[in-house]
Amino acid sequence: MNIAGIGIVSTRGRGIESLDIALREGWVIPSQTKSRNDQNTFYPVYRVGQETINDINLLRKIRRADRFSKMAALAAWDAVADSGIQINDKESAIGIILATAFGPHVTTFRFLDDIIDYGDGSVSPTTFSHSVHNAAVSYISTVLNCRGPTLTLTQFTSPIHQALILAQAWLEEGRCKYVLTGCVDECGNVMEYICNQKLRIANDGKIKPFNFSTLPSAVPGEGSVFFMTTLEKCQNKYCKMIQVSLNNCETEAKPDICIVEADGMAGYETTYRNTVPADVFTGGYAPIFGSMKIISAFHCAAGALMLKKQIKYACPVQNNPYDLNLITKTEPAEIKQICCIRKNCANETKVIRLMR
Repeated sequence: MNIAGIGIVSTRGRGIESLDIALREGWVIPSQTKSRNDQNTFYPVYRVGQETINDINLLRKIRRADRFSKMAALAAWDAVADSGIQINDKESAIGIILATAFGPHVTTFRFLDDIIDYGDGSVSPTTFSHSVHNAAVSYISTVLNCRGPTLTLTQFTSPIHQALILAQAWLEEGRCKYVLTGCVDECGNVMEYICNQKLRIANDGKIKPFNFSTLPSAVPGEGSVFFMTTLEKCQNKYCKMIQVSLNNCETEAKPDICIVEADGMAGYETTYRNTVPADVFTGGYAPIFGSMKIISAFHCAAGALMLKKQIKYACPVQNNPYDLNLITKTEPAEIKQICCIRKNCANETKVIRLMR
């Protein structure tokens, strides 16, 4: 399965160029938000700026959309534009799969608050309609004028992996020529509160992906990433996606780079310690984007960009207690294969393997 285009909305901006700039610049200080328990206490969060999602021309058709849907629609639009694929008004060859871990929970809690405040007969029907998980993918199809199949997938542990496996199935069975596959998650007040209560928030704002700690540090994040995937030849090919696995990382060929996806969202990260071979370059870019259940999509986008540009990007935070072969400098390199590895507390391994 080929990646023909990428769209991204993150704390560092919008578009594939913003990703390249972010990977070159490395870590930056996250914004600060007040604790709900103590107004004098602040903690870090990577939030997408309002200016990033203020595309008046593009969002004219979906002006009532909530923030969750806007991030998804913009990333999806950019993935199509980046691919160079022209969408005919009657085209039904493009399917859309949207994955999310938590859905539009900000809107959902707003709707519940309105029920408490105004009663169930006086709440906004617009707010209710946006609390439905499938609203975002409907907005995407409206903006793109697509009439192919659409699906929203909600899954906590591996949403983007599940979406990519389904996209591969759609393509192989001939349901679509192209599948716009992506994910989105938003970090609202409730999610910030939960993260602050359940996770160890990094006081210095730095996720340390190579510490492999029993109590890792996290910084909540948000954003959206979309990939235009196809089995066809494409003019703007990034790479091939040769493996998407939910339970192992076994393969015949050793990758040139392993991207470790430790971001502090797991209860502990000691299971990463024996994952990466000592002679393989290791990267980890969660400190750029923040801690998210959909972080694998951001790492996949970074890996695809590395393969296309033939550049390895330096790790933004280089704490290295286990003496891994970290990428310490951004420089040109011959890269044929990259493996993105995500582990959870149960020692399950999720893999996305990319080849030039």
